[in-house]
Amino acid sequence: MTVVQEPESGTRDTILELIVERGPITAASLAKILYLTPAAVRRHIGVLEEDSLIEVHETGPSTKARRGRPARHYVATKDGQLQLTNEYSELAAHALSFIRQSLGDDKVEKFATERSNELERRYSKDLNQVGEDPAARAKVLVKKLSQDGYAASLRSVGPRGMALQLCQGHCPVQQVAGEFPELCEAETQAFSRLLGVHVQRLATLAGGDHVCTTHIPLLIPSRSAGKPTRNNATEGNQ
Repeated sequence: MTVVQEPESGTRDTILELIVERGPITAASLAKILYLTPAAVRRHIGVLEEDSLIEVHETGPSTKARRGRPARHYVATKDGQLQLTNEYSELAAHALSFIRQSLGDDKVEKFATERSNELERRYSKDLNQVGEDPAARAKVLVKKLSQDGYAASLRSVGPRGMALQLCQGHCPVQQVAGEFPELCEAETQAFSRLLGVHVQRLATLAGGDHVCTTHIPLLIPSRSAGKPTRNNATEGNQ
């Protein structure tokens, strides 16, 4: 297989994007994805660490004893996340601040709700094509979010795969959401309506975590997707 050689900065940007999307991830895993040598990846990782764009993800002690030095898993720092944030974030934050100061908090919430409603309208057609199964709908949701720049992924959690975790490694409005949590709350409600189950936001990039994580329960009676009320959609988020 022929590997396309990228400029040093281009390869480094690609590694940062992969760490944002798939972190915590090891240098060996990155090397396999990019068809590079582990030594080459570690060289780029060293530069990204020096620039404070990535860091080693600290995990609890493993329950299984392993020989040798444990592999380092990397995640993006806040600066690394902001490296990928679009240039309109500051303007959006100023606009929402003006709305809050001039018209009140309820208008900010109304803006956030309309933004999430638009996301729901754009995604619902593709999700509806796979039926009402929350797991199948979640896979489509991840695909749509990734296309919109959220670096989304999905993983099974709990015994017998009782739930899924939807992870968003990047958020185009991260800076704004840190100041206006209404954006995250409205997005969570939209996910609930799209998936037809009560989801729960466990972590957010805006709150300082390395990834946005949404818990999606599976082994419960599901409602008709897309039809929960606004109040029902937020159950489990309190």
